[in-house]
Amino acid sequence: QVQLVESGGGLVQPGGSLRLSCAASGFPFAFYYMSWVRQAPGKGLEWVSGIRSGGGDPRYADSVKGRFTISRDNAKNTLSLQMNSLQPEDTAVYYCARNPGGSQTTYVPTTYRGQGTQVTVSS
Repeated sequence: QVQLVESGGGLVQPGGSLRLSCAASGFPFAFYYMSWVRQAPGKGLEWVSGIRSGGGDPRYADSVKGRFTISRDNAKNTLSLQMNSLQPEDTAVYYCARNPGGSQTTYVPTTYRGQGTQVTVSS
């Protein structure tokens, strides 16, 4: 079955950096659009960034554009998110998410998510 396992979260001071990773298994990773989504305390799920199956056309929410970089390694079935210049408003649980269907070229809301990794930005 689909398995998505996130890692790399933690506590960081404002202005700091973190790199999140997602290990995918149970499906042909290279065929799926992948995203990072997050949920802040008391708020709904927010799409953060996505990338096409072949690694092209990375897209970002306006709130993270210029600070976050998404990437993927289809040979290793991994998805990454480099987060720089972190701010307290970035505090959330971050989830790796797989689109519901293959060969899609943009994010589609999905229930295929990992268990999440907590990112806390605080001084």
